[in-house]
Formats: sequence, C-alpha cells, structure tokens
Amino acid sequence: MLDKKHKAGFVNIIGNPNVGKSTLMNAFVGERLSIITSKAQTTRHRILGIVNGEDFQVILSDTPGIIKPAYQLQASMMDFVKSAFEDADVLLYLVELGEKDLKDDAFFSKITNAKIPVLLLLNKIDMGNEKKLSEALQFWQEKVPNAEIFAISALKNFGVAEVFNRILELLPESPPFYPKDQLTDKPERFFVNETIREKILIHYKKEIPYSVEIDTEEFFEEEHIIRMRSVIMVERETQKGIIIGHKGAALKRVGIEARKDLEQFFGKQVHLELYVKVNKNWRNDDRQLRRFGYNQK
Repeated sequence: MLDKKHKAGFVNIIGNPNVGKSTLMNAFVGERLSIITSKAQTTRHRILGIVNGEDFQVILSDTPGIIKPAYQLQASMMDFVKSAFEDADVLLYLVELGEKDLKDDAFFSKITNAKIPVLLLLNKIDMGNEKKLSEALQFWQEKVPNAEIFAISALKNFGVAEVFNRILELLPESPPFYPKDQLTDKPERFFVNETIREKILIHYKKEIPYSVEIDTEEFFEEEHIIRMRSVIMVERETQKGIIIGHKGAALKRVGIEARKDLEQFFGKQVHLELYVKVNKNWRNDDRQLRRFGYNQK
C-alpha cells in the first residue's frame, strides 16, 4: 500500500524559443529526452519526462518555444503550449539573462494571472556578470510579482537541484500517475525520429530543417541489435537533393551520427536505414499533421 505522503504532479516548462527549456528538462530527468541545438523551434512536441523517487513522481513537460505561428505546424505547436497551462500543478517560466518579454502577450497574461505556483527561472547566468544579474532579477520581480525567482544555469547544472527541491515542496500529495519505472510518455520510434531530426538541424541551414519531418516505418528489436528504417520527408524536390548531398555524403553523415546516439540511448547495436522522399506542403496539411502527432484536435 502506498504511503499517504507520496507526492506527484505535473510541472510544465514554458518560455521563448532557445532559452534552454530542453536543456533544463534533460538536467532534471538525467536522460537526453529533448533534442538540443542552437536553432530556434527545435522542440515541436510536448514531451513528458518522468522523475521517480520512493515518495514522489515529478512529471515534467518540455514544450515548444512560444512564437507567432506562420503556418499550421507552428499553430499546432502553440496548441501544445496552451495545453501546458491546463494541467500544470507547478509552472516553470524559463527566461534567459538579458531577455525582456514573451513573444505572445496572451501567454504572458496567463503566467502573471496563474492560480498555481509559478517559478521563474533566470537561465544562462553564467553568460553575464553580477550587475547584469542584479538588474535582471529586479526587472523580473516587478514584471512577474506572483513568481518565485531562481537564478540558474541549466547547461552547467547550477541551481537545478534547488529548483527541483522547491518543486517537490509544492507538489500535491497524490499516488503516481505512471508506472515507477517509466521515463517518458513517448514511444521508442519518437526518439529515433527526434535524433535524426536533431542531426538535420545541426548540419543543414536556412529552411531545410524546418521543412523536414521523420517517419520511422520499421523498428525491430532483436536480442543484440535494433533494426530501423526511417524516412526523411521534405516539401520540395530541391530539398531532397540537399538532404542527400553529393554522392549521398550528407545523408550518410546524418545516418552515422544518429546511429551512434541511438546506440547510446538504447544501449545496444543499431542498424539504421535512411531514405528521403517528398511530401508536399505537409506543414499546412491537417491530415498529415495529425499523422505525425501534431494536430490533436
């Protein structure tokens, strides 16, 4: 029988693009669940990471960075952010040193009028000096008076433990929502897709990474090896040629780097086959977005 003092709840991370939400999520969970690159809009989905202890279960949610949507995919990404306000027990509002506002006034209003605990995390403090930090703390205390403020560096793991301890204090008493050995709500194929997409974000420029979606069509796990077949979808024929590269060299690099990361993630040998095909206008196609898990309506 579970101890009555067991705590469990949903802790949702929101903020502008590229402020370190995925880095923070991974620091809490201790696993690389969210892909991290220096490019904006890296996270497209709402990803749960579950941290279990004997008397607690913290369900963390990494969300896409807040933007003004330019096409249907981005609108679906913002729907994930909206849902993060609806089921949170604790809200983590992540800002970076030098940042002054949120990209969307309506979301900012939801934060300042939240009826649940709000922890404002001032991230990347290792990038500034004491004067800059002091000014930022004063600015945010005035801007979000309902929030507790913590100065952290998610990348350097500075201040992260203090934030986590405060989260545990704020969580309600509750039995666990997920099995205690579960790390995330996403299936294995999701992490294959995200690992491949991360390599494309790193190695390709301009519109290419944002026009790409990955679909892992085959995933067969044997005793010592996992065999995967994934398709990289692009919107135009010219993009297909860029992804493949001269004599297939660019695609080969993506495959090699993704396979190495996946072998580390799954803890066994991986055989990965990559293909590229054109899927025109998928970012504005409701049916396609539902298929890829974006459009939840």
